[in-house]
Amino acid sequence: MKMESQLASPAFVGVEQPTKVRWKIFLMMLMLISINYIDRASLSVAMPLIAKEFDIGPATQGLLLSAFFWTYAFMQIPGGMLADRFGPRVVIAGATLGWGFFQAIAAVCTGWVGLLFTRLGLGAAEAPIYPAGGKLNGIWMTQNERGRGATLLDGGAPLGAALGALIIAGLITEFNSWRTSFVIAGVGTMLVGFVAWRYIRNHPRQHPAVNDLEATYIEAAHAADHAAESEDASGKVLDFFKYRSVWGMFFGWMCFNALFYGLLTWMPTYLSKVHGFDIKQMGGAVFIMFFSGFVGEMVGGWVADKWRSAGASQSKVFRTLFGVSSILATLAIFSVAEIKDPLTVVILLCVTLFFLRWCGLFWVIPSILGRRNRVGFLGGTMNLGGNVAGIGVPIAVGLIVQATGSYFMALMLFTAAGAGLFICSTFLIDYNRKLPV
Repeated sequence: MKMESQLASPAFVGVEQPTKVRWKIFLMMLMLISINYIDRASLSVAMPLIAKEFDIGPATQGLLLSAFFWTYAFMQIPGGMLADRFGPRVVIAGATLGWGFFQAIAAVCTGWVGLLFTRLGLGAAEAPIYPAGGKLNGIWMTQNERGRGATLLDGGAPLGAALGALIIAGLITEFNSWRTSFVIAGVGTMLVGFVAWRYIRNHPRQHPAVNDLEATYIEAAHAADHAAESEDASGKVLDFFKYRSVWGMFFGWMCFNALFYGLLTWMPTYLSKVHGFDIKQMGGAVFIMFFSGFVGEMVGGWVADKWRSAGASQSKVFRTLFGVSSILATLAIFSVAEIKDPLTVVILLCVTLFFLRWCGLFWVIPSILGRRNRVGFLGGTMNLGGNVAGIGVPIAVGLIVQATGSYFMALMLFTAAGAGLFICSTFLIDYNRKLPV
């Protein structure tokens, strides 16, 4: 056998293999989304210091934490349409440069009103990144790779939140200034925007590092997808809203983000006020929690693609994974309200985020439901739903805490969001039907 192997191996010397540029692009998207969340989470980490400096209470803090999502939500559908019209490359690079700028100039604010306006700018600039990334997933990945593509794309959310807690808390501690930390984060973001422009391309054939074998492999998979698309499409994007699956996607992502953004915006303050964590303890705890979410997201994407490759139906894979993850995340966040021990609370929050982030697979849904020239629009529609929750939940939590002096009802709000995620993801979406629009 050894001799046969030695004789056979020369036959493979010099044989060209398909390049793996698509995976490098999605590793870059993971980095970009991570930076996205480092920047947006910076305010949450710095909020105890900002609140003291600007002398603001929980309701105003909630307003500031919500402000980002006002413009972020409003620009989701336009951002998706820009990606459909001009391609994801220019949209991704432009968004990255824009939000880095707004992150940096927040450092010069002398009051909460000025900070509010920089958060509005940050939200508008960041808005197109996810719809454009969803479109990249439809362009570059095959059907059996899109689960991993979606979770690499969305995995930047928990990874960035985790790193943001450490990086921003570390910079604040090092320079004794939240302002300096914001400048460093913003300038670093703009530099990465130039890197993204140089590497990302709108189509495999346009990328200088893609060989013919990789391009042909992707095109063959897309040809099979195209054969399944309806030829009698109306071409009217508003027709999407006739379908239950679109509303299930919209409200499911809204429920997901009600829980995730609730944890992202208020959990640092919760740990500080309720469990007495200082800035270093808080940064470490938040890192562990959100890194658990990142690991969970990678696990969910791997399981989905492997199960799909083994022959399981699309519907079975997604209904099962979404159902299991939403149930376990809901039970864990409900338990946080009943537990007083800080270590146990952090463990339960890790469990919540590990299973919740399986639902990053939602970013496969736009390419499941829509034709290729509508994926950006559907991704923007879905993320609009998610960020309606981003607008409402931080304000709602601030008002609840100010009115009751407790986080119990806020945690019940998060529990209800988990239950809504279960209903929408397992009962309302038809994962086997591409919509004729």
